Amino acid sequence: MRFEMLYSKIHRAKVTDANINYVGSITIDSALCKAAGLIEGMKVDVLNVNNGERISTYVIEGEAQSGKICLNGAAARKVAIGDIVIIIAYASFDEQELGTYKPKIVLVDESNTIKN
Repeated sequence: MRFEMLYSKIHRAKVTDANINYVGSITIDSALCKAAGLIEGMKVDVLNVNNGERISTYVIEGEAQSGKICLNGAAARKVAIGDIVIIIAYASFDEQELGTYKPKIVLVDESNTIKN
């Protein structure tokens, strides 16, 4: 049996941009991606704390140490610059893997700088 579990999350990041004219996705500071184990093209859910929206999209890595969190394409209509979001990735684990399973949690400050 396999279990869909939280793989990682970036907790309470601030949206720095919204670009409706881009094809789609979320651009995330590559340092945040690395800390959370996110790779370009990986599916993520974006939960908007300010308005309750939940968006599924994929990751594009942005410039390291930029603090960039930019929703692109149609997803840009679901956020406002300054909104607080939680970015979540899931993975499939079997029962044996659950014994050593531990999700990666990345906490950020108001500038999207890693706190932990």
